[in-house]
Amino acid sequence: MVCMPSGLLRTDQLTSLRIPNSSPKMSLEWLVAWSWSLDGLRDCIATGMQSVRDCDTTAAVTVACLLVLFVWYCYHVGREQPRPYVSVNALMQGPDATGLQNGFVYCQSPECVRCSHSEGLNQKLYHNLQEYAKRYSWSGMGRIHKGIREQGRYLSSRPSIQKPEVFFLPDLPTSPYFARDAQKHDVELLERNFQTILCEFEALYKAFSNCSLPQGWKMNSTPSGEWVTFYLVNQGVCVPRNCRKCPRTYRLLGSLRTCIGNNVFGNACISVLSPGTVITEHYGPTNIRLRCHLGLKTPSGCELVVGGEPQCWAEGRCLLFDDSFLHAAFHEGSAEDGPRVVFMVDLWHPNVAAAERQALDFIFAPGR
Repeated sequence: MVCMPSGLLRTDQLTSLRIPNSSPKMSLEWLVAWSWSLDGLRDCIATGMQSVRDCDTTAAVTVACLLVLFVWYCYHVGREQPRPYVSVNALMQGPDATGLQNGFVYCQSPECVRCSHSEGLNQKLYHNLQEYAKRYSWSGMGRIHKGIREQGRYLSSRPSIQKPEVFFLPDLPTSPYFARDAQKHDVELLERNFQTILCEFEALYKAFSNCSLPQGWKMNSTPSGEWVTFYLVNQGVCVPRNCRKCPRTYRLLGSLRTCIGNNVFGNACISVLSPGTVITEHYGPTNIRLRCHLGLKTPSGCELVVGGEPQCWAEGRCLLFDDSFLHAAFHEGSAEDGPRVVFMVDLWHPNVAAAERQALDFIFAPGR
């Protein structure tokens, strides 16, 4: 059976082809039509070949290069498929991570994400990003994809003044301290509720005694003095027993627009430094957040140093800083001055877009 392009045949020729006839006249007509159709097909092929020869050489080379790059990219992405992994939560809260309390006591555990930058974590993060993109979209994920892909290089090549220990999001504006307007709504809301938070802290602090640490408080390792914290949210996980003791403060967290509450980088706590306490220099885990300190009790002789720049707390006022910069804190006052007390909450960096926040909550969700 022979197939011929219908567009090359006239109506009368189609008629003669559809009605086969053994007469010499009809056979001659069929042969003429067949010869005409072959001539037309040959002309079509010749025209196409001439078009290819006449094509601009530069354009053809460009298209070929783009095709080769696309094939290489597909191959490269395919090779990055994650290997078996452990969860981010297990890496961050391994059973041996007993020293992970203040960000500068290194536990040396291979399962602690802040103390060992393992390849397993990067594979896990890449897997989580792929899963998020499949469920939602790759739109707006350029910086996160770039950050995960180049995480090892970013963390090792960062200048010593800013070196987050877990995740660095590239292309974010950096500064040790941020103006109050960076998160104006939340700063003003916290300051308006200063007395509420202070009253709940004072009720808690009455439980302190010289012989024991009250339930819910956490002692942190320091070279001198005492540093204790009372967490309402610890690495993205609510602490129900503590929240019940500070119900108004906990409800206030729900009114903050930029509070990080759904991933492992989010914390909210009351932080107390006794006189003579030194928190040595250390880095936070990421640059996607701003740490906000609301001063509750700020005696003289207390100081926060971030990126080499000293600042003092003030009662009823918020101080915003990027804790991925090298930072330290001191209380050099006397016993008569009493403790330095701040309410600490982690807020989103103002230049992390809404789509990125949603993706980072998914990637770094507690328990993933």
